[in-house]
Amino acid sequence: MSNQNPVFIPGPTNIPDRLRLAMQVQTQDHRAPEFVEVFAPALDGAKKVFRTDKAQVMVFPASGTGGWEAAVTNTLSPGDTVLVARYGVFSHRWIDLCKRHGLDVQVIDCPWGTGAPADRFQEVLSKDTSHQIKAVLITHNETATGVRSDIAAVRRAMDTARHPAMMFVDCVSSLASMPFEFDHWGVDIAVSGSQKGFMLATGMAILCVSPKAQRAMETAKLPRTFFDFRDMMAANASGGFPYTPPLQLIYGMRESLNMLFEEGLDAVYARHFRLAEGVRRAVKAWGLGLVAQSPDLYSDTVSAIYVPDGYDSNALTDHAFNAYGVSFGIGLGELNGKAFRIGHLGSLTDVMVLSGLGTIEMAMADLNYPIKLGSGVAAAQEYFRTGPSGHAKAAA
Repeated sequence: MSNQNPVFIPGPTNIPDRLRLAMQVQTQDHRAPEFVEVFAPALDGAKKVFRTDKAQVMVFPASGTGGWEAAVTNTLSPGDTVLVARYGVFSHRWIDLCKRHGLDVQVIDCPWGTGAPADRFQEVLSKDTSHQIKAVLITHNETATGVRSDIAAVRRAMDTARHPAMMFVDCVSSLASMPFEFDHWGVDIAVSGSQKGFMLATGMAILCVSPKAQRAMETAKLPRTFFDFRDMMAANASGGFPYTPPLQLIYGMRESLNMLFEEGLDAVYARHFRLAEGVRRAVKAWGLGLVAQSPDLYSDTVSAIYVPDGYDSNALTDHAFNAYGVSFGIGLGELNGKAFRIGHLGSLTDVMVLSGLGTIEMAMADLNYPIKLGSGVAAAQEYFRTGPSGHAKAAA
């Protein structure tokens, strides 16, 4: 019966029954008018989530990694220079992907638990007077460390340096869960996926592409076929797809957008903050520490939590799964064995989060962690009762 339990990994996330049912559609002709009636509203709705009036949304049958590749291959040429900060596993994967495509990658190494270094970006860009750097790549929400970076600060740094580089943002684990301002932040390409804030199955890369990035694709010389923006844009213009689309996911995306807009995006973001803060209160009550080094960096979709010295975080997550049938995120990269992660995004409620906190508490108690059983749950309960929109306040 463990498949009835929610998962607390930072993606793929729990799929609501409403979306599972929406994806259960029979094969259809994707060149028929009925497909256009589903597909076009889904693209338009996604623009509202990205917060853009000017950019174009495209979807590809892929995960977020495919979206990264599409962003790079459609706008850059072999030997082009890109600037990337490495502060976790997923920012490192941006670097690896660019190197494999023959790009010259300038890397700014940062301590894990910190975010995108706007000041160091500004310093490097200011020195690049010949404008060799063509793009700055940023991971908005570093899923490995539970750190959210300030994209607006990076844009200010780029503007202060008067540098024309494009800005690419990985928002796979932040979009539809935390505020994202594509136009206001001056983003050129944002990359997301279906399996996190949209609460769908994995398999659809969702990109938002600015007019500036669209112009860059006309001179880019990296090879692309499956991920060619030009083919996708030409087909999308008439409501179609350049090849067989992920039909079930597109139906799911339309319904996911309905759910997000029914709740209201501001309410969605407030709910994610509320759930994340409940987890953070629990972590403090346990006497443990977050990997994120300061509150301004705290992610509202995932918390990475250090285990005490002498304990193995992998043993903890293994025990939680084997004993209680609940999945938590393992520590990745430098955090392997040192930290575990609680994903608190997508289809989750106060009650579901309390069940996850209770489960990991039992697992820690089983493994003789120096915590008091029930302390984290009680701290989260008190916050959920009395914090923003708390039920105790409402009753009063």
